[in-house]
Amino acid sequence: MGTVTRGTTNPNRLRRMDRWIAVTHGAELRRAADPVAVDLGYGAAPWTAVELLLRLRTVAPRTRVVGVEIEPARVAAARPYERDGLSFRHGGFEIPVPRRPLLVRAANVLRQYDEAEVAAVWERLCARLAPADPARGSRGGLLVEGTCDEIGRRHVWVALGPEGPRTVTFATRLGSLEQPSDLAERLPKALIHRNVPGEPVHAFLRDFDRAWAAAAPYASYGARQRWIRTVRTLTADWPVVDGPSRWRQGEVTLTWGALAPRGARLS
Repeated sequence: MGTVTRGTTNPNRLRRMDRWIAVTHGAELRRAADPVAVDLGYGAAPWTAVELLLRLRTVAPRTRVVGVEIEPARVAAARPYERDGLSFRHGGFEIPVPRRPLLVRAANVLRQYDEAEVAAVWERLCARLAPADPARGSRGGLLVEGTCDEIGRRHVWVALGPEGPRTVTFATRLGSLEQPSDLAERLPKALIHRNVPGEPVHAFLRDFDRAWAAAAPYASYGARQRWIRTVRTLTADWPVVDGPSRWRQGEVTLTWGALAPRGARLS
């Protein structure tokens, strides 16, 4: 189920997303006896799936990664890269794996779709995630869906659980940033057309730029210190859910509800 994407990819493109997943979802992966992660729509080359396996195994050594692609020729081209813990399958949004995965990463997949299609795709993918198990302290599987530039300097993604959207993360290479609203061009499909007056994401990026400008004196200590000061200012008015250890990486994560489009079927 789905549409063939352009398939463009580059090594190390998804490093920011992968590092975030390892930190925030590593405990869930470690708890599972046989954790499965899916790289959905990995593209014309299998680099992102190979890298996802390496990065997740640093925090959860039992993790297996399955690369899923809707274009059969791409699956055939990836097969020589299979190894212990890494395999490739033909498929799409139905996620053709035998057990419900603990992670589905879908980067740069929905960008070519219409905004009206996003909710149904999210619902389908979330329904395939491993369910929550409160008795074990598990929140269930995680869907990470977002967009980045060609070499991974700027990235915005939404994290969803079996219950629906949880958070939105903005991540950037700080040395390349003029102002935080530069990240607007990498908003995921659910938000990119909502960066207009009256929408929460527009108000957030406006406040982000204002806080960045006010933190200009900190630039003499480096872009990282300016970013940290900027995000600290934002916490007064916006529900930021992470802390300085992530801010230092050029990240900031907010609750989905604070940025959700007005009137959209995206719970």
